Amino acid sequence: MFNMSCLHCMSKNNPAYPKAFLEHIQSINNKRAKIVIAHIMLHGFITTEDLENTYGYNHPPRAARDVREAGIPLVTFKVKSKGGKFIAAYKFGDITQLQMGRVEGRASVPKEFKKILYQASHGKCAICNEKFTERYLQVDHRVPYQIGGDIPEKRDSKNFMLLCGSCNRAKSWSCEHCENWKVDKIFEVCLKCYWGNPTSYNHIALKNIRRLDLQWKGDEVKYYDALKLLAKEKNIELPDFVKQIIATSGGRGGSSSAALWGSAEFRGR
Repeated sequence: MFNMSCLHCMSKNNPAYPKAFLEHIQSINNKRAKIVIAHIMLHGFITTEDLENTYGYNHPPRAARDVREAGIPLVTFKVKSKGGKFIAAYKFGDITQLQMGRVEGRASVPKEFKKILYQASHGKCAICNEKFTERYLQVDHRVPYQIGGDIPEKRDSKNFMLLCGSCNRAKSWSCEHCENWKVDKIFEVCLKCYWGNPTSYNHIALKNIRRLDLQWKGDEVKYYDALKLLAKEKNIELPDFVKQIIATSGGRGGSSSAALWGSAEFRGR
């Protein structure tokens, strides 16, 4: 474990970093962010394995988020773990893009505010539409904090949504690799993105993509299994097979396709 005073020693004796960057990291108060920064300065990067096993953080992306929200750009990439699996790792991005004035990071969200979002969404994740108990959903800025910021006293529920952990991680990964995130940082572009407004959008991370999430539950699973079996017989990937059925039926479907779909829950994107 790093001694927090080491961060000062490393930054003071490391000429590779600009003075503004070194002064900025000295003013950061978030302990978790300082640990990540210290590790990267010492080793060049930090992995999710380091964050979990060395520092005891059960949700590594949150530690990386703390650094970003303190104004320091991080790049996510893949490395092999000790067990040979590919895992996420973080290193400094372009430090000339340092966002001064974000030393404290985002303000915590009051429990009452989360309850308002939970009731408005009927307890469902805004991306996958799955229902969760409140504690398993995370409050998410529709426009990423790194682009839109946050003014607690002017906080409006329409600028936030609830996401499950899996969808929140997927959004983070997609946003971090979007040119608007990395270069332009245009607020309005994020508002028109799937990750900012999943029910009304015209791009996904600047790509001309649309999504349709389907779920088969309980007794409906047999219809999913039938589709999967047919796709395998035709040597077609299941998503491509589903697209093929929709295309050939004109989206209306006959009796045979209706039987396969069952009462699957559709959510057009």
